[in-house]
Amino acid sequence: MSVVAPRNWLDRPVDDETDHILGRINAPITLVEYGSYACPYCRAANQRIAEVRDQFGERLRYVFRHRPLVGVELARRAAELVERAQDHTRFWAAHEKLMTRSHVLTEDDLLAVAADLGLAAGGEREDEEAISKAKARVDADEASAQASGALITPTFFINGRRYDGPWDESAFSDAMLGTLGHHVRAAALDFASWGPSAGVLLLLATLIAVALANTTVGPQFAALWEQRFGLTLGSLSFAMSLKEWINDGLLTLFFLVVGLEIKREFTVGHLTGWRSAALPVAGALGGMVAPALLYLAVVGLAAWSHGWGVPMSTDTAFAVALIVMLGRRVPVELRIFLTAAAIVDDLGAILAVAAFYSGELRLIYLAAAVPLVGVLAMLNRSHVYTLFPYVLVGVALWASVLASGLHPTLAGVILALFIPTRPPANLISLTTQANAIITAEARRGGEVLRHGPSVPALRALDAIHDRLESPADRLLRHAGARSSYLVLPLFALANAGVAVTPGTFGGRERLIAAIVVGLTIGKPIGIMAFSTLAVLLKVAVKPREYSWLQLAGAGALAGIGFTMSLFIAGQAFPVEADFEAAKIAVFAASALSVAIGVTLLLLAGKEQAE
Repeated sequence: MSVVAPRNWLDRPVDDETDHILGRINAPITLVEYGSYACPYCRAANQRIAEVRDQFGERLRYVFRHRPLVGVELARRAAELVERAQDHTRFWAAHEKLMTRSHVLTEDDLLAVAADLGLAAGGEREDEEAISKAKARVDADEASAQASGALITPTFFINGRRYDGPWDESAFSDAMLGTLGHHVRAAALDFASWGPSAGVLLLLATLIAVALANTTVGPQFAALWEQRFGLTLGSLSFAMSLKEWINDGLLTLFFLVVGLEIKREFTVGHLTGWRSAALPVAGALGGMVAPALLYLAVVGLAAWSHGWGVPMSTDTAFAVALIVMLGRRVPVELRIFLTAAAIVDDLGAILAVAAFYSGELRLIYLAAAVPLVGVLAMLNRSHVYTLFPYVLVGVALWASVLASGLHPTLAGVILALFIPTRPPANLISLTTQANAIITAEARRGGEVLRHGPSVPALRALDAIHDRLESPADRLLRHAGARSSYLVLPLFALANAGVAVTPGTFGGRERLIAAIVVGLTIGKPIGIMAFSTLAVLLKVAVKPREYSWLQLAGAGALAGIGFTMSLFIAGQAFPVEADFEAAKIAVFAASALSVAIGVTLLLLAGKEQAE
């Protein structure tokens, strides 16, 4: 399988023969800049680079590559001009002159550099050849910038890795010297930006839980999750087991993220228009109905019939991670289909939990939740964009829902519906305002007893930063990572551990078979049947970028139930032995779905290649 690497590394290694290099060839630190002579930030950073070169001396080699500002003819002409320099020394002299001769790049700067390079003295044939080579070189640098993810100028790479930190002396030095703190942060960012990372972490937590459950420490591992924690205030006390804090407390954060993702998809995502949403919605409906019906057909009217919701769900993290790992064999449009279908699938699972997998209702506490929802609605309609009031009311809502008998994670979904979005920011006006503040503060930087920006300036910059992102997007950006890399692995550790003993399957073969059939057969059949019907009825249109066989492969991957399946199984099967059997069934069905889905997608990719 090919892995799609994050675009934060140089796609083209430094070439001693062709790259423009200052410093020793074998220097231990390499600083590569993608810049433009017409970019004011590149011109400002030029002085900082000179300071860094003085600081590190022979330990640093500096490489400059072109990324002319898009749509600025003068920027492109300047880049091609310096590439016509006949040797290394002349190039760097021309480079420095273009960066420093005037505050803003002008036509006069190009004329002065052209005169320095003696370009007017060359023959016409030599000029044409030099111009052609210069254009080709700038084109190559631009292609390299795009492939490396250098979207703005200047973009720096330190020892091959993109540097996204500040340019101040301390931060730059830490990155170049490779301090422990910088290495830890870089490794964390690399892992988080790798598409399958959430799925890999979830799988690792699952394997650890299963392994520990089948060793001599299994009973102690299980007892750990039953330890009770809580608060006591006088005669009042509230306590839950560690497992309940995870399943009823932390998992609320997961459902909050799911709710925010559903909201985003239906407002600005792939489900905004009916034409684009019709196919994944139809597929998701089939992927919920068919597994539930097949489950009931296999399990019959036994005591386990209440578990029909277990095979309904798709684990988005695992399914999308596998598609990402297949790389170019899977079209982006198919990934969009599976992601959108999984979002609708999550919505169906949430409704199923609310309607069928909650406890006995206590109306007095449910009534207490109603005015809290009203407060959330009032905050939203009043355009309150500070997150704290929503979080405060959300905690009270969680407690009310928990006491009412409904599953408390539903509070996360309700909260997500009311956390506001707002119109996109006017980037031009905000950027102008920020530049004016920073410029004014920079002019006062030399004043006595002044060690940083003023408090009013910091408040203004905070307000600008706050306006750039809506509360919903901000919460999704921060809570999404915690949900993927903390909540779900903890959920897997607490719930996935199952001790496989000779008596595990005793009398529960039909339950296991029903879940396996529902996920491995029901999911792909339901998705394919409803998608085909939607296309035949002209309700939806299948994109040409992927084939029906590839759609079947995605449908098979949707049979990876895992997180939501385990969650619903925990609600559906109060008997521990039934829950253990259901966990084994979910693991087996997920493994089979992976094998079937990957095989179909590889075969489909091979057919397209031929």
